[in-house]
Amino acid sequence: MKYNKKNLKAFTLLETLVALLVISLSVLVMQGMTRLISQEIDSIRKSDDREWQNFCNLLRRDFEGAKLDNVQDNFLYLMTANGVRRYGVKAGSDDFRKTNAGGQGYHPLIFGISSSVISAQQNIVAIRLIFRKGDERLFIYAFSSAK
Repeated sequence: MKYNKKNLKAFTLLETLVALLVISLSVLVMQGMTRLISQEIDSIRKSDDREWQNFCNLLRRDFEGAKLDNVQDNFLYLMTANGVRRYGVKAGSDDFRKTNAGGQGYHPLIFGISSSVISAQQNIVAIRLIFRKGDERLFIYAFSSAK
């Protein structure tokens, strides 16, 4: 049988190899991008920066309009419109929480705390938190008027 080369439509070996090369490179690029994105998502999940920012915003919102009552036994006591509120880390727990003056109620503000130090000078409060991971953060707030 004779085949007429002009009427026979087919891919050449070179065209097929180029197509396979383009497809394999595209798959490799997609795999690399997927791996990079998953690493970024993991680092964001592990990052404590967002939790710390939320914690600071919660404290600022709670402290606005409140008056500094005192700092006693590593707890901060504030006078609010709803009564006295206590902030601090309860012995044996790993969270910084807000409760009423007697320590009743449970409103955790941030987790993973190993220890905290709360100090006050005049109307400025400093809250130093040490996390279980070893990080240490400092929150400073100046009340408009003392007690």
